[in-house]
Amino acid sequence: MSAERENMAPLTAPDVEKEQKTASRWRLLIIVLVALALRLVVIPFDHLENLMDADHIHAWEQGNVAQALVAGQGFGSPMVSKQPSAIMPPVYPLIVAVFFRLFGVHTPQSIFAIHAFDCLINALACIPLFLIARRGFGERAAWWAAWAWAFSPYGIYFSAAWAWSTHLLLFCLLWLLYMAQDMEGSPRLGLWAGFGLLAGFTGLTEPSVLVMVPFLLILAAWRLARAGKRWLLPGAVASLVLAATLSPWLIRDAVVFHRFIPIRDSMGLELWMGNNGNSLRWTSDDLHPLHDAAELAEYNAGELAYMDHKEQQAKAYIRDHPAWYAWMCARRAVYLWTGYWSFRHSYLIQEPMDRENVPFATCLTLLGLLGLFLARRERPFEVIRYGGVLFLLPVMYYFTHPEPYHMRPLDPLLAILGCYAILALRERFAMRTVLAPASEATQEA
Repeated sequence: MSAERENMAPLTAPDVEKEQKTASRWRLLIIVLVALALRLVVIPFDHLENLMDADHIHAWEQGNVAQALVAGQGFGSPMVSKQPSAIMPPVYPLIVAVFFRLFGVHTPQSIFAIHAFDCLINALACIPLFLIARRGFGERAAWWAAWAWAFSPYGIYFSAAWAWSTHLLLFCLLWLLYMAQDMEGSPRLGLWAGFGLLAGFTGLTEPSVLVMVPFLLILAAWRLARAGKRWLLPGAVASLVLAATLSPWLIRDAVVFHRFIPIRDSMGLELWMGNNGNSLRWTSDDLHPLHDAAELAEYNAGELAYMDHKEQQAKAYIRDHPAWYAWMCARRAVYLWTGYWSFRHSYLIQEPMDRENVPFATCLTLLGLLGLFLARRERPFEVIRYGGVLFLLPVMYYFTHPEPYHMRPLDPLLAILGCYAILALRERFAMRTVLAPASEATQEA
């Protein structure tokens, strides 16, 4: 054996690097497979909402739009109505429609396939999460963050139980951040055009993400300008590709509804659901057209007229109760970051898991904030990037109404920052442990 080793040619630096890359890829694949297995195994549990019984199917907006697509009715209403709709952005209903076409509409097979798709996308998020963490905070923090996401309770539960666009949004957001890291050092037009294309696709998945796209573009352009590289043309190319990607849906809405609609027309309803005087919960589900016959009848008279009326009602209530609205906005912000709304018995009857969720969500947020604080000197641009995204993405929900899944696209970023915070604190503690005896010896001498 020793003779064989002596006869082997020594590994060159490129060979070592290639072996390390191969080993890292296998290791990352294992993490993805573990994450996927953990998510898939949760799907069959019958106490989750994912089985889509008759009530859940009726209230599953994405599935209702997909059902209309399969029936050849175009982008129909999520309210089980035959009128055209612009409530849901197009990407996820199209994906659900593909599964309905393959496995049947609202069949157990199609429902399982949709959940499995969400679990796969959520598990694959380990890859861009690892890549952006490695660039920003180093190899060790990246591995910690990837494993943390694989075992994330939020990642497991929501991908297995919520058939929604949240998981695709989370996946795309991480790749946008990865590309933004590249763009800050490179003016390649293909890279910036790809960012615009992905940003447009992500915006058609969930429009709320578009609030942070200009921030990432401006940050990348600013860093290019500081380095003396061209930035105006790449920025223009990214913006034009983004506009071109969004425009077919905008044109469709303008043709169907005869007015400009910014991707979805449901802002009036969203605003009213959170601002009608009810503060028992963060939203008023019982007043939604899917749960209230009078509201559904008004909606069936015309989608745009209904949305306009809800917006007028919400704005009138806000105008008449400004102090209440300010207080509710603050409560919504606290809820999104901590999970806390109320510990009243009447509330906990509806949300019994909040006793366990509030400490977990609060610790996750505090760890993320600690990571930002500890990185402020050594990694200032990462702090700006992460801080900007964390600040911008949930802002609109402070003023309308929140849902638990609104924060899930930010969970991987909090996982990265939290893992970095733990490692940074461990390193500082180890340094103090090493330096303390040396300092004592110096003083004795």
